[in-house]
Amino acid sequence: MKHLRMALTVLLVMLALVVLGACTTAPAAEEEAAGEEFVFGVVLVGPKNDHGWSQAQFEGGQYIEQNLPGSRMIVFESLNPADKPEATLEGVVDEMVSQGAKLVFTTSDEFEEDTAAVAEKYPDVTFISVSGDDAWAEGRDVGKSPSNVGNIMGRMEDMKAIAGCAAALATESGKIQYVGPLINYETRRLVGSTYMGARHCWEEYRGNDAADLQFTVTWIGFWFNIPGVTLDPTEVVNQALDSGADVIMSGIDTTEAIDVTGQRAEEGAMVWAVPYDYRDACSQAPDICLGVPFFNWGPSYLATAKAVQDGSWEAGFSWNGADWADMTNPDTSNVGWISGSAIEGNEEWKANLDDFISKLASGDIHVWDGPVNLQDGTPLVAEGETATDLQVWYLEQLPEGVTGPSE
Repeated sequence: MKHLRMALTVLLVMLALVVLGACTTAPAAEEEAAGEEFVFGVVLVGPKNDHGWSQAQFEGGQYIEQNLPGSRMIVFESLNPADKPEATLEGVVDEMVSQGAKLVFTTSDEFEEDTAAVAEKYPDVTFISVSGDDAWAEGRDVGKSPSNVGNIMGRMEDMKAIAGCAAALATESGKIQYVGPLINYETRRLVGSTYMGARHCWEEYRGNDAADLQFTVTWIGFWFNIPGVTLDPTEVVNQALDSGADVIMSGIDTTEAIDVTGQRAEEGAMVWAVPYDYRDACSQAPDICLGVPFFNWGPSYLATAKAVQDGSWEAGFSWNGADWADMTNPDTSNVGWISGSAIEGNEEWKANLDDFISKLASGDIHVWDGPVNLQDGTPLVAEGETATDLQVWYLEQLPEGVTGPSE
């Protein structure tokens, strides 16, 4: 009996130790699991549902969450002087870092200088300055940011050339209006690439003289409408249509170009539109949409997040192109083009555009094939040559043939 009591006592002690061990190890396991969370921030210049640039960036962040277990995005919308004049990038990043962010995407060239400053404040956080070039070894701005800042940009120039080709195939008046944001290197090279694609297809497939193509850019002054500060893009589009333009192209973050053109089409006008930035932008007015050149940030954002998480990230400049085999593949193509129903419904337009895309993909055509002169007549690219990446990135003027200011 005595031995039985002793055995029971030992058993109870052992059970108590097991329970105690479970109680003490559970919090440790929970802390370890919590430590596996990867927090990253995305700072947007506009709202996350703008059907344009900011929505594409936001969905790039969602792609990380969907494909990197334990990841969590903190998003800050509409960091701009109109919507949140009291907010600063430093204040936004302060809050993100306080919540554990180890990676922050600052998604506008408007944030480039402030990104460099705040990165010095947080040397253990990785910053990606989207559309910047301060980590480009061959670029003019290399060394202006600390080593924890990198750059990502999509090679949109090819997609803009496709958009220009589509516009040139569709126009009957020969008047194409481009609604531009503000003027800088990025916007000049995108307008220029659009014009180069339009000029090529106007001559090659339409059999027309380049001098008869009227390609005009009107700059509103910012990436989207700020009442009292910028030109109103709705008025810009209406004025262009009233002046005989029959294709309206967008270079701004919001949808006024296709919205207004769609309204005119409903009234009976034979007009077309090309929106920008976001793959579903044609849904605003599908019947008159020639197509949309769009950014797909998911693949590059995910690769960056994984590299930061595993400690292999190094500062660098990434100018990422299309997966020419499948430009709409969300897992492989950094930029893309989706033809709208207006192109798909016209057999001749579709065949010509497909031919142009095929030659871009094969390298038979480059966006910036010469000869190209700048607006003041200065030669940029000689016949038989192609502009270098540096010449395109740092385009000082719009190409000859474009109407609208370069500065």
